[in-house]
Amino acid sequence: MNTKDFDIELRLLLDAIYLKYHYDFRGYALASLKRRLVQATERFGCQSLSQLQDQVLHEPTAFPRLLDFLTVQVSEMFRDPQYFRALRERVLPHLRTYPSLKIWVAGCSTGEEVYSLAILLHEEGLLERTLIYATDINVHALKKAEQGVFDADRVPLFTRNHRESGASSSLSDYYTAAYGHVVFDPSLKKHIVFSDHSLATDSVFAEVQLLSCRNVLIYFNSELQDRAVGLFAEALCRKGFLGLGSKESLRFTSHESAFLDFVREDRIYQKR
Repeated sequence: MNTKDFDIELRLLLDAIYLKYHYDFRGYALASLKRRLVQATERFGCQSLSQLQDQVLHEPTAFPRLLDFLTVQVSEMFRDPQYFRALRERVLPHLRTYPSLKIWVAGCSTGEEVYSLAILLHEEGLLERTLIYATDINVHALKKAEQGVFDADRVPLFTRNHRESGASSSLSDYYTAAYGHVVFDPSLKKHIVFSDHSLATDSVFAEVQLLSCRNVLIYFNSELQDRAVGLFAEALCRKGFLGLGSKESLRFTSHESAFLDFVREDRIYQKR
């Protein structure tokens, strides 16, 4: 298929998904979408995006399967440990001044970052007065997140990241292992609300003191990035904190002036 035809079919597929399922991927970065949809057409046994669209529109199980291609589910516990160390050493001293805390993890995928934050807050004595909103566009990923179950072969990396984040305890204190998996302590989930939410179409649902959205904006085009950062600014209380991924920035968004660089090297910002 030539590039022009592919681009036409891509736009038609994204419009069809939005009209039928109300998931809006039209503002996602095209280069990344194209790569993932090429993989999807091969996996679905299709010769073109038009054939894939036919399946998505008429086969009930097709779209949930496609959603796993359209959303990126790459994460790890305490990913970029220096980010969590900066939260621990620089941000949490400010958050301690609040009688209760609300935190939003936007684009939580399968839950690694959410449990990381819950463990960090427990170590710092703040979890009991904190409510964490964990949201993602992918309902299947959210169900995995809510289970709190991860492959045991990932634990050495999780443990190393946790230690490098400045942890005061052992990660093994928070999980039990069996049959090649680890299950994180259900008591952590008492402070987490899992819910589907789209940064492309949905609105702000709460005021929060900390908002962590890491390695999500890189998959958006500039217009959708601007919309998302606008939601973040609306959700954060005055002097609240925003954490982004190591390759993300507020530069070139219309909301840049609403924030101060707080820990520049770790992409942590504070709302003015």
